Amino acid sequence: MICNLCPRRCGALRDETHGEGFCRMPTLPVCARAALHLWEEPCISGTAGAGTVFFSGCTLGCVFCQNRSISRENFGKPLTADELYAAFQRLASHGASCIELVTPTQFTHVLSRVLERPVPGGLPVVWNSGGYERTEVLRALDGKVHVYLPDLKYVTPALAERYSGAANYPQAAQAAIGEMYRQRGPIRMKDGLLKSGVLIRHLILPGQVKEAKRVMDWVAESFPPGAVLFSLMAQYTPVGRLDGAPELCRPLRPSELRSAREYMENLGLAGYVQELDAVGEGFIPAFDLTGL
Repeated sequence: MICNLCPRRCGALRDETHGEGFCRMPTLPVCARAALHLWEEPCISGTAGAGTVFFSGCTLGCVFCQNRSISRENFGKPLTADELYAAFQRLASHGASCIELVTPTQFTHVLSRVLERPVPGGLPVVWNSGGYERTEVLRALDGKVHVYLPDLKYVTPALAERYSGAANYPQAAQAAIGEMYRQRGPIRMKDGLLKSGVLIRHLILPGQVKEAKRVMDWVAESFPPGAVLFSLMAQYTPVGRLDGAPELCRPLRPSELRSAREYMENLGLAGYVQELDAVGEGFIPAFDLTGL
């Protein structure tokens, strides 16, 4: 397989056991955990937890990544399509509120086929990605993914290049989120759970409240009021490789969260604001092949 799935379009050679290019992943999906997860937004986790599958590899290079063992160090277990579907079935049998696919972009070619099968329990499928997607590739998921949960990390190319190694991230992510909305339309809730639609996340970085406000401006200008949900995240933890970005070597200040929260409220964006008590390495899942 010559891979051009993500906006890097690196043309990497990938086969079932080996991968070149930026993500360094083979064609078989590599997973690190499949378990109920209670730490998502309430409309995703519900009371039992989202049935979350964490995929290895990543198309971004965020210097502050909390999941480096799977995003850049390639820890995980390769699964066939049948084995992956069996993991979905186990999650449904445990009472999951949805089937949530975390960092799935580099395996879209397999997931689009797996999702042609009936979703166990009739659960909604949640596509939880960094937002760095190609619209042409996302179209293969049309009608198969019910809820899109993308990040919008930046709208400023220089910041995207400095912190994630992808100057074209803003353009790609904004186009991708537009495609996600085209597919699913306005949000649809039932019994407190998001059944269809788009929930956009933004992680506030230390010293980057102005960027958070620019992100919120774009969301408010791009979608009708209440058509999408917005999640303002405060869980930034200074881990990763921050030698080249010393300004990120501190947690978020309460005043930064307060300023961003007030801006979100004044814009009238519907959604969620994460509190600072969600900060710390204790909130990082154990990537130990649970459920696989």
